[in-house]
Amino acid sequence: MIVFVCVLGLLVGLHLSTAALAAWRYLRQAPLRATEQPFMTLLRPVCGLDRFDSETLESSFHLTYPHYEILFCAAVADDPAVAEVKRLIAKYPDANARLLIGEDRITGNPKLNNLAKGWAQSRGEWVAMADANLLLMPNYFEQILHVVRPSTGLVTSPPIGIRADGLWGNVEAAFLNSFQGRWQLAADQLGRGFAQGKTLCWRRDVLENAGGLVALGRDLAEDVASTKAVRAQGLNVQLTRRAFCQPIGQRGFRAVWDRQLRWSRVRRDGFLGLFMLEIMLGPWVPALCLIVSGLGLWLPLFFAIWYGIEIALSRVAGWPYTIAAMILRDILMPALWVVTWARRGFEWRGSAMDAGGVLQTPKTAK
Repeated sequence: MIVFVCVLGLLVGLHLSTAALAAWRYLRQAPLRATEQPFMTLLRPVCGLDRFDSETLESSFHLTYPHYEILFCAAVADDPAVAEVKRLIAKYPDANARLLIGEDRITGNPKLNNLAKGWAQSRGEWVAMADANLLLMPNYFEQILHVVRPSTGLVTSPPIGIRADGLWGNVEAAFLNSFQGRWQLAADQLGRGFAQGKTLCWRRDVLENAGGLVALGRDLAEDVASTKAVRAQGLNVQLTRRAFCQPIGQRGFRAVWDRQLRWSRVRRDGFLGLFMLEIMLGPWVPALCLIVSGLGLWLPLFFAIWYGIEIALSRVAGWPYTIAAMILRDILMPALWVVTWARRGFEWRGSAMDAGGVLQTPKTAK
């Protein structure tokens, strides 16, 4: 019984401490410190045109940073996003923006292949790769440069889900926000930041020393490869003080399941030891410890405390949430963890990705 009570205390304490570490980043009101203003490059890969893409791509032109270029990258000229990008470039003729079309098959990762021409033509001392569905805040580059230290090789941010519609859209946001976002922000507070592919802002020389974009195709996902490449050089991955946002919109069960299963397999492939412990992170193991210890009558209070901690973090950070979505997410998590062990690859926008980033069915994806 003592062992189960200790495990219970440990897991609840971990849940509370990660929420507190993440919340602290939002409670601090210190202004962005003055920094040097190096020339920056913003790379945005496009593939297809989703519901919010016009808005998220246009946010590229509203940045307050004075010295940057925008390079939009499309694999083919007839991609639906190309016309929209051309419209935006025409709408903002004073912006330093270009559209690059073509694909270099340098890796098994179609997004990296799409970005290769942009990396080759970029001029920035720092190069930010931001997915097309990420909504950039006006001080995007200031947020990045604010956390740069001499030991920083890469600056990143987990996506925070906003504007979720319907039950499954909110479940997607619950995965992104007070679970995945919470853990990533907390890890960064402890000096162990992990890269997140939604936005990767590279110090140019660090990625070149790692072998360039080719090096990022050695794992199932470029964010895992990025974390390894930075740490291999004795440098750190830093997260922005506050996470950037991604509009979610409507989602169905299958879309949420497939996306979360894909990310779960990426984590298993890239960080096996940490992934093995993920089964412990939801409320079910501590709840089981309560029952086994003969304290089952305290379950209602336990769940109230558990989700109360998560709700408090969401309110402090200004993240949207619903309790039903949090509970449904936690019901899905053990099933996802189990199914992840069935195989290592996944399908991503029509491209079958295998272990090591091998592309089985070459197509472009963003």
